[in-house]
Amino acid sequence: MSGYPALLLRAEQKPLEHRSFSPAVIKSLIEAGYPVTVERSSTDPNFKRIFEDSEYEAAGAKLVESGVWPNAPQGTIVLGLKELPEENFPLKNDFIHFAHCYKGQKGHQEVLSRFPRGGSVLYDLEFLVDSVGRRVSAFGYHAGFTGAALGVKTWAWQLAHPGEKLPSVATFTDGRGYYMNEDELVEQIRKDLAEGEKKLGRKPTAFVLGALGRCGTGACDLFLKAGLPEENLTRWDLAETKDRNGPYKEIAEHDIFLNAIYLSKPIPPFVNNDLLSQAGRNLSVVIDVSCDTTNPHNPIPIYDINTTFDDPTVPVKVENDQNSTPLSVISIDHLPSMLPREASESFSEGLKESLLQLKDRSTARVWADAEKLFNEKVALLPEALRTKEV
Repeated sequence: MSGYPALLLRAEQKPLEHRSFSPAVIKSLIEAGYPVTVERSSTDPNFKRIFEDSEYEAAGAKLVESGVWPNAPQGTIVLGLKELPEENFPLKNDFIHFAHCYKGQKGHQEVLSRFPRGGSVLYDLEFLVDSVGRRVSAFGYHAGFTGAALGVKTWAWQLAHPGEKLPSVATFTDGRGYYMNEDELVEQIRKDLAEGEKKLGRKPTAFVLGALGRCGTGACDLFLKAGLPEENLTRWDLAETKDRNGPYKEIAEHDIFLNAIYLSKPIPPFVNNDLLSQAGRNLSVVIDVSCDTTNPHNPIPIYDINTTFDDPTVPVKVENDQNSTPLSVISIDHLPSMLPREASESFSEGLKESLLQLKDRSTARVWADAEKLFNEKVALLPEALRTKEV
């Protein structure tokens, strides 16, 4: 496979998804020789792309109306981030996006079958990995960054508004539900931390578990940018937990706990009711960025729902609690959407080298491995769902 295939960047059709591939990376693809078409962004605030159409036009892309991707010319690769709308028609072009259909998710067969039925290939962004199996690019850093920001905001809010849940993110972003850029977010969180310090008489302490990964690094960076001194930040990773099982009393001694670990096997819980009910708990906010909410081995078994930007926290009822400190959990599974510009730019830049290899995707290792995995997953489908339709 050689030559430069045409690429079509589709407008995202998932509500409240404002991320996309950045104009800077689109420009790099065009300069390398790829013909790139970009669907215009929706003007609906719930679907509006964080990047203006004019930014893609300035990058050299051709603009077309939103929603034309189902009729893209044969051979065009359709590029996007989130899953496609739930339809049933076969897909005749190759696609690149997060499809969420390789792990037995509900309806995964119907989602996956659209590709072989149309004679096309899915290159799932979640499974583009390097030679050691690490994802080529991910949104983890900004998940940790924004999760930590909401953690500080919740900590300060509970001090200033006892008994009241944190309102929607839209309340703090002029109704948008996301921040225009990192500076806007950090400036606001610095003020939140300062107001909380006035109420409590000290700055908060924060505990990050999984601190060396992408997500944990982002969380630590936010805490420091918000004004937390290094001595108030505890960073744990594999070295600190390899010889000790949870629950960890150190977590309860901190004001804010952020979980950023990747759960790959059953492990003892990091916190439980017995730990949290003991007198002396400072912990008032848990940010579970990992969001293993429905996993039976969830190491934070104190909540059972995912929260949202509209309703960011869920209160925790601690049985026989000897403390008066309230406790809330943040368990939003799409945190990077709160900072769509920087999250998009970082993710796109991380993927740029691989995207530039698309013309050789039959032999370029990242793409060849992704296609091999796709074929393995398709082979597990019932024959009727993996047969190309005439």
